[in-house]
Amino acid sequence: MESISKISSVLDTARELTIEAAQGAGSARSFATRPVTRDLSFAQIKKLLDSRNDREILEGLRKVISMMYRSRPCLPFFSSIVKNVASPNIEIKKLVYIYLLHYAETEPDLALLSINTIQKSLTDQNPQVRALALRVMSGIRVPVISQIVSLAIKRGCGDMSPYVRKAAALAIPKCYKLDPNTLPQLLDYLSTLLGDKQYFVVGSAVTAFLEICPDRISLIHKHYRALVKKLVDMDEWGQLATLRLMTIYARKCFPRKTRRAKRSKTKSFYDDEANEEEDDPSAPEVLMIDPDLELFLKACKSLLSSRNSAVVVSVARCFLHLGTPEYIESAVGPLVALLRGPQDIQYIAMYNIVAVCLLRPQSFVQYISHFLVHTSDPVDVSRLKFEVMTLLFPHCEPHIKEMILSELEHFTHSANIDIIQESVRAIGRCAQKDSRAAARCLRLLLKQISSQDGNLVAESLTVIRHLIQQNPQGHVKTVIRLAKNLDTTTNPQARASIIWLVGEFSHVADEENIAPDVLRILAKGFADESEAAKLQIVLLAAKVYLHHLNRTEPDQPQPAQETPQASPPSLDPQYENPFREPSDSPPPPPPNPESAPKEEDSSPVPALWSHILLLSRYDTSYDLRDRTRLYKSLLSDPRSTQLASLLLLAPKPVPHTPSPSESSKGLLLGSASLVIGIESGGAAAAGALAGTNKDKSLDDWLAEDEGEEESESGSEESEEESSGSEEETDEESEEEDDSERARLVGGRA
Repeated sequence: MESISKISSVLDTARELTIEAAQGAGSARSFATRPVTRDLSFAQIKKLLDSRNDREILEGLRKVISMMYRSRPCLPFFSSIVKNVASPNIEIKKLVYIYLLHYAETEPDLALLSINTIQKSLTDQNPQVRALALRVMSGIRVPVISQIVSLAIKRGCGDMSPYVRKAAALAIPKCYKLDPNTLPQLLDYLSTLLGDKQYFVVGSAVTAFLEICPDRISLIHKHYRALVKKLVDMDEWGQLATLRLMTIYARKCFPRKTRRAKRSKTKSFYDDEANEEEDDPSAPEVLMIDPDLELFLKACKSLLSSRNSAVVVSVARCFLHLGTPEYIESAVGPLVALLRGPQDIQYIAMYNIVAVCLLRPQSFVQYISHFLVHTSDPVDVSRLKFEVMTLLFPHCEPHIKEMILSELEHFTHSANIDIIQESVRAIGRCAQKDSRAAARCLRLLLKQISSQDGNLVAESLTVIRHLIQQNPQGHVKTVIRLAKNLDTTTNPQARASIIWLVGEFSHVADEENIAPDVLRILAKGFADESEAAKLQIVLLAAKVYLHHLNRTEPDQPQPAQETPQASPPSLDPQYENPFREPSDSPPPPPPNPESAPKEEDSSPVPALWSHILLLSRYDTSYDLRDRTRLYKSLLSDPRSTQLASLLLLAPKPVPHTPSPSESSKGLLLGSASLVIGIESGGAAAAGALAGTNKDKSLDDWLAEDEGEEESESGSEESEEESSGSEEETDEESEEEDDSERARLVGGRA
């Protein structure tokens, strides 16, 4: 009879499995061929949850979880779902635990009713159930159960299954957030888990260590070598956490030491003693590596072939901050290999490559072909590749330099404006970093002046201006060539750059001084120029007139009461005050018949200066009129030009264009600050990202200032009330002045 009952039970089990498989296949087929069925009503779902059949309960839980992740209200099912926490079916347990984690904070009283059942699951025979129960208990964010969670973690640390011990390690940070007072107990558990023999348990323990007590380096001393040996076998997340921890540990516990190389002192052939070594003062210093640090660096080498790009970048960071140049060289190749991945991986990898290239550019020279820009590359990746090529440019062979310049020249004809600007700027940085290639880069940029693309011409002229300023004496003919392109150049910024360069070379000899002729030609079309070009024309006129005054100053007579010969003819005496009425203007001074005709006959510069002043006076730009008034005041007295010379003819500093990523040179490799920049988070975030220590005295100083501001706020409020009426009267008077000024300007225009 017993055998018959066993056979019947087996047949029933097989029948149920067949029915479940058929239902599963039918539901999968219907899901693939038919649209999603409508949601069940509240009563239908509650009926499924209250059923005694596991299949119906499982179907009801799936409906509830689906509604929960669609932000539908599922809280009314709480009591019906929590009572299923004691179900022996592991699938039901998982769904109930998911629901509990989501709604435990909303209904803490009902969630606490299930704690006893979850505690019983900690002694289940299935390690998966025990780990799941520990994970759920620590995930219920109710501070009352912090001690219960601590005891559960203690039991999990001594569990035979490594899967449960890993869950205990991951539960430690959650318990610490529930109640920080449990830290002493958690440190004991953490020390036990750090010495575990299973590598995936240790990886989770290191992650928990970095979250709750990253400064307790003393806990790592006895586990250091075991952690290093398990590093290769850990999962990727454990490797990232361990690499970060070991980098901090090595920087604090293994100081960097150097020693001078020794030379051997050879004895005679018949001496029995071994060769002696003595210090060589002229030998270079060699970096000494601690044996334990070298053990860690050797263990990291095998991680360079990891499939996870974050692990490769972390190893490169370790080598950069801890290792010798040989270790850094070994990490360059794997970093470059990340460029074969997807575009998002390329983008992050390029930032880290640039950060390493700023410190050791010569290591990337052999991989220069990997940084050639492809047409499918995004703009940001192309910009970073241009930057890497400019950093490697001084360290390359001549044929490689020619290839880089040809690559940059090709992208100056791109359809993307950003690519054009970045390529032209990259050519300028190449000329700046290698003076021997400056002439080649300048010829390359001068070819772009005749282009029909205004953005290309403007950017090229900006870079050309910087190159000319580095060696002004050798580029006089270059400025003459640029001035000839004023007839064909239409871009406002490009014309402004050329006019500025002509003004800077207005002091050369008469044979090569084209500034007065350029000014004469530009004065004819002054009204049609852009505002940027007009500002430079006025500046050019001021410089030309100032040089004219400086050249004619020795010919002036010594008596101070006589009228100077270099004074410009006063074509419009009302210019002294453009807002004055015509009836209020004083009579013009009588001209000097002895000096004025001679000056006008000898040079047309004063007449040009006066003409430019007259044209600028009636311009619609406030900035142009104000700038013209300033120059006129400086040059009003031809006998006193020292201040004008200091302002207009002062030597300009040689422009230096740093690499765009130069500001991120001190940032940590692999950090988000390399991508988003330290400016994104403000001053406080900048200090935190850059790893700088905060000055405690600054907090006291800020606190004192806040106290003073609070004490002064009361007096300021009373002062504001008393000064409110005065401000209103001042605003009314200012409005009247503005309306009067607008009326006068409109009448004169």
